[in-house]
Amino acid sequence: MRELLTLGRMLAVHARLHGERMGARDLERTLDFATWNARSRRLANALLGLGLGKGDRVAVLAYNCLEWAELYAATAKAGLVIVPINFRLVADEIRYVVEHAEAAALVVQDELLGAVEPVSAELSVPATRRIHFGRSPCPAGWRSYEDLIARAADREPEIEVALADPWTLMYTSGTTGRPKGVLRSHGAAVLLALVTEIELALHRRDTALLVMPMCHANSLNFFGSFAYCGGGTFVYSRRSFDPEHCLRTLAEGGVTFTSLVPTQYVMLLEVPAAVRGRLDLRRVEKLMISSAPARAETKLATMELFASAGLFELYGSSEAGWVTMLHPEEQLAKLGTVGRECVGSAPVKLLDEQRREVPDGEVGELFSCTPYTFDRYWRNPEKTAEAFEGAWCSVGDMARRDPDGYIVLVDRKSNMIISGGENIYPSEVEAVLARHPAVQDVAVIGLPDPLWGERVHAVLVLKPGATIEERAFLDWARPQLAGYKRPRSLTVLSEAEMPRTATGKIQHRALRDRLARAAGRTTGP
Repeated sequence: MRELLTLGRMLAVHARLHGERMGARDLERTLDFATWNARSRRLANALLGLGLGKGDRVAVLAYNCLEWAELYAATAKAGLVIVPINFRLVADEIRYVVEHAEAAALVVQDELLGAVEPVSAELSVPATRRIHFGRSPCPAGWRSYEDLIARAADREPEIEVALADPWTLMYTSGTTGRPKGVLRSHGAAVLLALVTEIELALHRRDTALLVMPMCHANSLNFFGSFAYCGGGTFVYSRRSFDPEHCLRTLAEGGVTFTSLVPTQYVMLLEVPAAVRGRLDLRRVEKLMISSAPARAETKLATMELFASAGLFELYGSSEAGWVTMLHPEEQLAKLGTVGRECVGSAPVKLLDEQRREVPDGEVGELFSCTPYTFDRYWRNPEKTAEAFEGAWCSVGDMARRDPDGYIVLVDRKSNMIISGGENIYPSEVEAVLARHPAVQDVAVIGLPDPLWGERVHAVLVLKPGATIEERAFLDWARPQLAGYKRPRSLTVLSEAEMPRTATGKIQHRALRDRLARAAGRTTGP
């Protein structure tokens, strides 16, 4: 039996069937399927013409832009492995990813050349395979992206690419140390696309606004899903998230779907009511909220703002792909859960420290078994072995299962606080503290304590114009939490000071390290 087509080959199918339709765009440019496919196959041939061979890694450092659609498609066609680099990384972190991935080529957007320059001499990628794109002229020591495309052959590459071949090597955000390279195959991408199309009932008429970074698994997976089924992909190419502009784009850009993190939905909800009232959001049919815990009040307000849209929530990871999905008709009955297993996945296992299954209602480490689980961590067999229990995979999340089989995320295993021998999950405390009228966002961490081992410490971001008095806040929280869960101290940060990953997740470890080093910035009761 013939295999399913890879994304690279599927793009050629869409170019033949409806080449004139919009395939990919950003805020400045649009490519129909025929042009997108032609430029992608030229780019694929150009990369192979530089001496790259099947399986070689191509590292890419860029903000959200249309070139991502070409680079993902070109590497798929050429049998190359794309290594997306988080544009928020500093020079040494970029060097680590490029060198650890053993990248054979490096593609950098003009605006990010400065991030590479401090470590340029330490990179093993030869100058002949350093590729530049952007508005500025190509600098010395780099190859021009557009020149390479213009000079390459306009035909599909003569490379046999199988579903088992690797396609993406995505480095995790590294909240617990050096990032790990997650290697995924073409087959995993195709199966994930098909499952997404089933779960979300996608159609060729749908268009996704991809707001989250294109270097992140969320946007990559939705990009693959819409591209595979022949829908449109609209890359939100602002350097930073502008809630009013994003809301206008959703209203005026022909968009039917978007995926945002909870913080971004909160920011949309804070756009002045007078502005929101002038926008027609009825075309938006589907919304996804994911990548960080979503509070009930945020979801309810989002459903009110987008009255014509169904709100989905998913739980997943770079390693496992989508694990569970909560559908619009389940939102009100199952607020606080992340749904049940996606189509094609085996039942989630919740295991204790001895890797024995815990009863429903008890907290355990979540292990998933999806048909598109990653192959391995690149050059890290020890961590690969730790992640698997047979065919089941864990990324260190703790959860419990309710009587109806719905999964409730509790916290990251690494975020757990142990105070006086009691296990405390920060997300549980955060959900309570977030209800204070002055609080916009909150993180709860454990700080060293000579008596209890760790004490609960709250880190707050306040709403614009709000103020808070520490004693009054701690007194407010006292009756709502068990004694051992109550915060004993707090710190107030601005939104810009709160450390986050590329997808908006608060980096609890970075907060712990910072506040432990600068104890003078925290105060106790």
